[in-house]
Amino acid sequence: MNLRIATAVLSGLALLAGCANMSPPPGKRELMLVANDEKQSWDDAGKVILSDAGRDTVSILDIGTDPLAPKIIANLPIPNTIAGPPVNLAITPDEGLALVANSMNMVTENGVRKLVPDNRLFVIDLSANPPAVIQTLAVGKQPSGMSINAAGTLALIANRTDNSISVLRISGKKVELIDTVAMGEQVAHVRFTPDGKRALAAKFPGHKIAMLNVDGEKVTYNKLDVTVGLWPYNVDVTPDGKLALSADNGNAGAADGHVDTVSVIDIEANPPRVIDKVVVGDAPEGLAISPTGKLAVAVLLRGTNVAKSAFFYNRNATVVALKIDGKKVTRSNEVEVRGLPEGAVFSQDGRYIYVGNFMDSDISILRVDGDQIVNTGKSLTLPGHPAAMRGRTH
Repeated sequence: MNLRIATAVLSGLALLAGCANMSPPPGKRELMLVANDEKQSWDDAGKVILSDAGRDTVSILDIGTDPLAPKIIANLPIPNTIAGPPVNLAITPDEGLALVANSMNMVTENGVRKLVPDNRLFVIDLSANPPAVIQTLAVGKQPSGMSINAAGTLALIANRTDNSISVLRISGKKVELIDTVAMGEQVAHVRFTPDGKRALAAKFPGHKIAMLNVDGEKVTYNKLDVTVGLWPYNVDVTPDGKLALSADNGNAGAADGHVDTVSVIDIEANPPRVIDKVVVGDAPEGLAISPTGKLAVAVLLRGTNVAKSAFFYNRNATVVALKIDGKKVTRSNEVEVRGLPEGAVFSQDGRYIYVGNFMDSDISILRVDGDQIVNTGKSLTLPGHPAAMRGRTH
């Protein structure tokens, strides 16, 4: 090998080595919401501790410019709560608006603090500099999991105390309540299908996923339900609209040391039906499907907020990767995160996953490696305890 060739080879190897250690190249701004609840915590005996209200925030983050070092754009003083599935907020497809529902309020009666259902929905103008709340609406009692359609024109909110779903029209910067759909029992979350013609609602105590029809702005429930695993808290749909996954919490919103499942629903079938259940671990709550449609993650509570003397207590929790191949869903791998993880958000390119750790007031940043996930070891400290997280509707 002559000197010129050897020099070229060495230079190429050095360049490749440098690239392997480089962060991803700068990207386009991509927004994520994180709702921080500062009212509730747990002591070493697993007892709930309620603090004074007024310190909750909603953080608006850019996860696109540098995926491994998200930047907080704004922190807005908006009340929020960990009570309920971590999907009580949403961003429109154009990233122009954000909707944030407050499920529970703190009140003090006879010197005793307690949580009572709220009915407020806050509308944030994300295009403003800085972002700001521009509207507050009254919806149903205890508004929880929500969804915006892919057109950005309609939103649905599950009202847990009212056993109903609110239907909201989105027109420019204006959001208005246009209808309420009775569900007959408590619903925790509702999710549009990608084509916007149907929606799925998690009937939490009924252990079912309800199917709703959407025709323009008219949403109807014809009492078509699919029986899934115990206590479905969260539901998501693949980008091709063929499958839905439900996070079957197993113990009414808490860990109990027993394994639980993610139900696989064929929503292309007529009628829709459960075709599989994947055992994931103790108390899946957070659930998200990648925009690629090839991977999903179930976030396990794993007893991270129970009494430290409990047999199923763990200091840290985990995230389970689920490989999606057509209509076959299989458990891939599991990685450790931190205490009481709630929400999970995929980046729009499907390369990264952000998981909010309530106990530790931070976000774990995971990387997708084929059909597995890897904890990058990087994290972001938040101004509060992340109770819910959501990326842009896609």
